[in-house]
Amino acid sequence: MAGSADFDLYRPSEEHDMLRDVIRSLVEAKIAPYAAAVDEEARFPQEALDALVANDLHAVHVPEEYGGSGADALATVIVIEEVARACVSSSLIPAVNKLGSLPVIISGSEELKKKYLGPLAKGDAMFSYCLSEPDAGSDAGGMKTKAVRDGDHWVLNGVKRWITNAGVSEYYTVMAVTDPDRRTKGISAFVVEKSDEGVSFGAPEKKLGIKGSPTREVYFDNVRIPADRMIGAEGTGFATAMKTLDHTRITIAAQALGVAQGAFDYAKGYVQERKQFGKAIADFQGIQFMLADMSMKISAARALTYQAAAASERGDADLTYLGAAAKCFASDVAMEVTTDAVQLLGGYGYTRDYPVERMMRDAKITQIYEGTNQVQRIVMARNLP
Repeated sequence: MAGSADFDLYRPSEEHDMLRDVIRSLVEAKIAPYAAAVDEEARFPQEALDALVANDLHAVHVPEEYGGSGADALATVIVIEEVARACVSSSLIPAVNKLGSLPVIISGSEELKKKYLGPLAKGDAMFSYCLSEPDAGSDAGGMKTKAVRDGDHWVLNGVKRWITNAGVSEYYTVMAVTDPDRRTKGISAFVVEKSDEGVSFGAPEKKLGIKGSPTREVYFDNVRIPADRMIGAEGTGFATAMKTLDHTRITIAAQALGVAQGAFDYAKGYVQERKQFGKAIADFQGIQFMLADMSMKISAARALTYQAAAASERGDADLTYLGAAAKCFASDVAMEVTTDAVQLLGGYGYTRDYPVERMMRDAKITQIYEGTNQVQRIVMARNLP
């Protein structure tokens, strides 16, 4: 049977491939050179933010009517994947901008969308997401942050923990209890601004990886905000938060995919150059089998992640399952592949002179945030297709 080059099922479009070429060139020129220093100095990757904003790649998901690119879910995945291939910390800029703003896109009023998505699209502000608390991680419904109605305002009090890009972002989607008797149906969502009186931040967490992305507690001390900053109707915040995660878990899969690919590419190049016993170590079957397994797992993770991105774009009924599956599988693959990459470099892989130890440290968080992989398996089991 003759092959048909026009059979486009199971491959990205030409536009997606062009986007990958653009973002990869940008990353290699403007982001990769700073990745080691960003990790070493545990500093925000300002060079990456500047480069992404200058090329309108910092929040590609924002719809065109609010000044954004209106990129589809797969395009967003490709941007995050390619940035993470060089620097996972930097990939949290487009990823968290989507996470923080998606509740507004999903449930916000037209006024909220115009007010907050425009500055995000322009690069004038970043958006963070405040769901977790010191005593409410996997059990997000057990949160204690409260919002009390006072005339035309809501007054927020509480603490959020593990907030990515806290202190750098201007805007925060905050989940708070508005009716304590209704558990998850008594949680509402709000937009809080960094400049609101009573908002403050804890010291940056000292982390194993993603050291360039600040993670801090956010404190709300009698933060008084206008009632029209509520996202959607009262009591719908938790449902909005869960709908958001269905879509954004795929961006974590993209990060995992990117860091796995970056580690594999580096290790593959290394073993072709490294000589022992008179020949390149890539010529040894044991090494070849490791590379084959790494590449196979990455290919499988990419197929699942892209399938989930397509489901996200269409709003498929099985999105909850696919988003959890992609995040869980790709992050497990990222941990395996980056660990193998360190092994392939031997003693050199264990030093900070080579990037694979950073990639291994950065990969670990993808198994934890936006729902641990144990929670992902619960989500999958409850939503089996």
